[in-house]
Amino acid sequence: MNADQSFTGKNILKSALLLTIVGIIIKVLSAVYRIPFQNIVGDIGYYIYQQVYPFYGVAFILSTYGFPVVISKLIAELTPTNKAEARKVLFVSFIFLSLLFIALFFIFYTYAEKIASLMGDEHLTLPIKTVAFTYLFVPIMSVIRGYFQGHNNMRPTAISQFVDQFVRVVTILLITYFLVAYGQSIYTTAAGAVAGSIAGACCGAIILCFYWLKRKKDEPQQSTKRNVMKYTSLSIIKTLSRDGLTICISSLLLILLQLADSMTLYSQLVKSELFSATDAKIAKGIFDRGQPLIQLGTVLAASMSLTVVPLISSAKVRADFQNIKEKVDLSFRICIIAGVGASLGLMAIIKPANLMLYTDMNGSYVLAILACTIIFCSLALTAAGVIQGLGSCIIPALCIIIGVICKLFLNYMFVPLFGTYGAASATVLASLVIAMLLIKHLSNMVEIQSLKSYFIKALLAGAWMVCCLIGYQILFHKLFGISLTTDRFLASVETLTAIFLGAWVYLYSILKMGIFTESELRMLPFGEKFVFIMKRKERRLLKEE
Repeated sequence: MNADQSFTGKNILKSALLLTIVGIIIKVLSAVYRIPFQNIVGDIGYYIYQQVYPFYGVAFILSTYGFPVVISKLIAELTPTNKAEARKVLFVSFIFLSLLFIALFFIFYTYAEKIASLMGDEHLTLPIKTVAFTYLFVPIMSVIRGYFQGHNNMRPTAISQFVDQFVRVVTILLITYFLVAYGQSIYTTAAGAVAGSIAGACCGAIILCFYWLKRKKDEPQQSTKRNVMKYTSLSIIKTLSRDGLTICISSLLLILLQLADSMTLYSQLVKSELFSATDAKIAKGIFDRGQPLIQLGTVLAASMSLTVVPLISSAKVRADFQNIKEKVDLSFRICIIAGVGASLGLMAIIKPANLMLYTDMNGSYVLAILACTIIFCSLALTAAGVIQGLGSCIIPALCIIIGVICKLFLNYMFVPLFGTYGAASATVLASLVIAMLLIKHLSNMVEIQSLKSYFIKALLAGAWMVCCLIGYQILFHKLFGISLTTDRFLASVETLTAIFLGAWVYLYSILKMGIFTESELRMLPFGEKFVFIMKRKERRLLKEE
């Protein structure tokens, strides 16, 4: 390998690492801000915001993980000096996406009242009209991000994503606080919060335009040799339409499940006659408390899927099937351990955590059911990432679509009978269906070890953790008494100390079971400490001898 190739390889790895780190930060930021937002607007305000959030989420994913990836692949496949065709790809992509998303903007804006009516709440018209404006930023953000990613420059994408989300979160919280303080209606306040997404998208687009204007000095000179055009306008449009949607659907997993609830849950609660209109809004708002918890719980799996795709793609190009098998096995082990630990740990401490985060314990059992979603969504995201890395994008999309259809069907079956408990159960079952379909398909593509033994060990470690957490909470309650049901400070102390205790018990149990090898542990942060814990028993036996 020559020096130039080595330097380029290092740049690509650094860029990929930067994008992965920013992606994790954004996922955490996107989950965490909803907690103070709910505290400001209450359950009804949170319900309104969550009803329209999936429409924004789709626009964000398309402009981040969908179309930019496809455009970058088209750019990267061209010769570095073929600027004429690169310009054609960018021009055709921009025109096509502009027409598509301007049309979507007019559909959402014009038919906002009808969409709100389908959702069962006509007062949602203004928030839906507001969120429609975010679609106008998708073309320019997709094209510029795709251009730079096609040249292995991830910095503009990473910085614009971070600025977009940071400005959005800050704007949402500020606008919400002032609108509530000035006594605006809760629907107007929610529309103002949605406007924060427009502010974020605008700032992200400005950052990208700044990089675009600076790009010329870094571009290679146009070759004097006439190049044969590789892509026709029609082939570019077909590639964008097919690959752009299929690539991003796996990233839309959680958002599509939320969208299914937005379209059916409130209306079904009202139709069931178990809830009045106001009570149904409160119930949906309480149900939506689970979304940031699920999002935080699946951060590791989501980041794993972002990391594993290029690694497996690279191994596939080299025909290094042993490496692929090892990467898949390690990915699933980490996913199962993290997912089971997060699901069982959250279920064990859900009551004090609910009070700490959302000011009361309402809906704790519903949230406990939703916590089971973490493990299945983690498996689904990891499996989808591996399948994409092996070169198949259509199958993960189809599996997720089937799962979302199951979610809609189960909502119509369960919600009229069991209310939000039914909706939570439907989410768990739908995510289980998606995970099973993806793992089944992956097992047909590459040999993977049985996950049963990992699950059993994780569940044993998790059961011991749950027992310790229940015992700890009983002692904590005896010490502080009945005030725990209303005292948010004590609930916060109980939750945070329980998290540290549960994490330590679970991690210690996992290390003692030998699920990870010593070399694998050394690759992780604090790996040497993990190895020290794992080998403590061996050192004690040596001393006794």
